[in-house]
Formats: sequence, C-alpha cells, structure tokens
Amino acid sequence: MGIDIIGMGLIFVLSFFLFFCVNGRELELARTGAQMLERRSTAELKGEKFHFFNVRSFGAQADGHTDDRNAFLKAWNEACGSTGKVELLIPKGTYLIGPIIFAGPCRNVSSITVLMKGYLKATKDLSEYESSSGWIEFRWTEDLNLTGGGTFDGQGFEAWPHNKCPVSADCKLLPTNLKFIGTNRTAVQNITSLNSKFFHIALVNCKDFKGSQMNISAPGNSPNTDGIHVERSSNVYISRSFIGSGDDCISVGQGNSHITIAGIICGPGHGISVGSLGRYPNEKDVNGLLVKDSIIIGTTNGVRIKTWADSPNSSEATNMTFKNIIMINVNNPIIIDQTYCPFISCSLKIDKSQALRPSSNGEGAPSRVKLSNIYFKNIRGTSSSAVAVTLKCSQGNPCQNIYFHDVHLDLSSGNQHATSSCTNVRVKYSGTQIPPPCD
Repeated sequence: MGIDIIGMGLIFVLSFFLFFCVNGRELELARTGAQMLERRSTAELKGEKFHFFNVRSFGAQADGHTDDRNAFLKAWNEACGSTGKVELLIPKGTYLIGPIIFAGPCRNVSSITVLMKGYLKATKDLSEYESSSGWIEFRWTEDLNLTGGGTFDGQGFEAWPHNKCPVSADCKLLPTNLKFIGTNRTAVQNITSLNSKFFHIALVNCKDFKGSQMNISAPGNSPNTDGIHVERSSNVYISRSFIGSGDDCISVGQGNSHITIAGIICGPGHGISVGSLGRYPNEKDVNGLLVKDSIIIGTTNGVRIKTWADSPNSSEATNMTFKNIIMINVNNPIIIDQTYCPFISCSLKIDKSQALRPSSNGEGAPSRVKLSNIYFKNIRGTSSSAVAVTLKCSQGNPCQNIYFHDVHLDLSSGNQHATSSCTNVRVKYSGTQIPPPCD
C-alpha cells in the first residue's frame, strides 16, 4: 500500500510540473524535482532520512557577475549539519565563485551528493587566493559524491603569465580548481574542469577515491595545469576520462599506494607520470600503480617516471605496471628520468655519456629514489622522437627488475627505426621489442 501511494504521488507531482512548465528551464526544474522526490521516497522506504538543499534557496544569484560563494557556503553548512542522506543541488546557471572550502566532517550525514549542474567561474583576482590552495576545496568528508554534468572554469588565462614555477623553485603556487583533502570514500563522476590556474584536480591524503567520466581541458602551453595530481593517497581509481592540459595528464606523487588509472585519453600534455619524486625531505614511498587501457596522443612524454637528483632522503617507488597503452605521435613514449630538474637554474651537469657528474658547487649527487619491479606490457604506436625508449636510472641506485613485454613503437615519420637508450639498468625482455633492446 505504501509503495502504491508513493508511486501515485510521484506521478501526480511529475504530471503537474510537466503540464504547467512551458520552457526549458522550468522543464529542467520539473525533472529535478521529480528525481529528488523519487530519491527521497526510495530513501524513506529504506528507513533513511533524506534532505534536499538548493543553493538558489540560500541567495545564489547565478548571474555570472555576483560572487555567490556565501550562498554556497550557507547551503553547504546546512547540508553538512543535516542527517541521513543529503543532496545539495547547484542548478543550471552561471555562478561566479571566489575561493571556498566545503569542510566536514558531516557527523550525522550518511552520504552527501553535490549535484553540480551549473557553470562555475572562478574569480580572477589572485590576491584572494592563498599559495597552494584550492579554488574549491572539499576537506575531511566521508561518502561524498560529486556529479551532475556541470563545469568548473578556473579562468586561468590571465593567471598563467604570473606562474613562475616552470622556471624557478621560488614561486607562488596558484590555486587548483578542485582539491580534495583528507576525504574518505569519494566519488566524482560526469564533471568538466576547464582552464585551471594551476592543477585541475588534486587529491591529498585521500582514501577510496573513484573518479570517472571527467573532461579536463586546458591549452597545451598552459603552465602546470596537470589534469589530476595524487599525493599521499590510497585506493584511488581513475577511469574513462578525457584529459588535455599543459602538463601531466595525471601525476602520481609521493606517498601513494594502490592507484589504478584506466581508460584515459590523454593529450595534449606531458603524458601520465610518476613523480616528480625525491625533491623534498621525508617523502614517502610509492607502492602499487596500474596504468592500463589508455591512449596517449601528441604529448611530450608517454608514460614517465621522474625523480630528482641529489634527493634529500632515500625513498622507493615499486610495483608499477603500464600495460595496453597506445601511443600516437608521442615524444618519449617510455621514459625513466632520474636526473629530473625543470628549472633553468639547475646545477646538475650531464656529460655526453649520460653519466651523472656533480657540479662545481658540490650539488648534483645521484637520485636516492630506488625504482624496482616495473613492468611495461603491450605498449604500441608511434614515436615523434628518434629515441622511443629512454631509461636513465640513478647511478647511486640503479633500477632493478625492469620488464618489457611486447613493446612496438615505430617512428611517426616512417623513415627509419626508433632506438632505445639505457643507463644504470638491466632490462628483462620478452615478446616483440621494437625499438630493439639496449645492448
């Protein structure tokens, strides 16, 4: 009986809205209202409370000019302070938003869904943002779902000329579009991130994160606009997404474990990278990475592991597999670089034999990051660089247990065969090997 009454109520409400709503916006509200009622009824049938919040009800103007962050924060605080299952709706519309932190824990909430259907634009004034902060941050939440098909536009074009990080270690970090800090059981699906001032999405100290059907885009010459950066996190699964940026499509930093990256179309950008590692004191190990079933197009690197020379401490990156990856006109399709340093001021010197030499001021010691148990399987396609495979391992910590199985990389030009270059490593080969293995 209860189910029949609820079903009849849903039909009546939906019919009412569809009968009286005559334009697209009202039809969207009708659909949203019906979906909300359906989810609420389902939750209540299971004995759970369901609470619904709309940022427009808290004063959001959605005119693209008024800063709506206070309305968003009020709506979040009400939602986070509620009970049971919670949904926070950001309806269609253009919202100007300054830096904002959605903080937990939401102690009495079993799950919170942010249904982001709007188009959010970041404020352009850099003085509003703290160094290394996020434009939009989620902190210390559990069972957070972010979905809805909406867009986060960082409006980074005017900020990029102020980014000095590609050439100098002494630089101010610009804001990341979306930053997740200390979250547990987070799902992000069906969102778009555009033109971030710095990274698009960053995960720091997160557990059990799933991201899928994400569209991340910035020009290929935009500095440090990594698609997704993961650091000190575990059980992360990123899949079925399009990522194009001016830096790494995905970068896996220090302190991570059990990271899976699958079904990514990457380009433009710097490819899919581990690192950089070994730059800062007391970095944690990386253990357990799987990159699979992806396509990399026109990037400056394909799959890359990069560690700094002269690392302040010892650390390790191990148990990493790259398999079933297609390269299309990629520079450096497979590269391990343990002499990484992107700054003009780097004192590291490398002679013609690629052997590491300390500079005159005593800097430039070998990397102390140990790389081991790394597998490259079924990687095929075309290289825009004559050297398709570069393995430049540390003189102080040579790479161990590096395996190549069925690698086939031709030159994009088709005029000659690609080559391999190996330093401080012995590779174990099986199956097809094009380019030929190192001597």
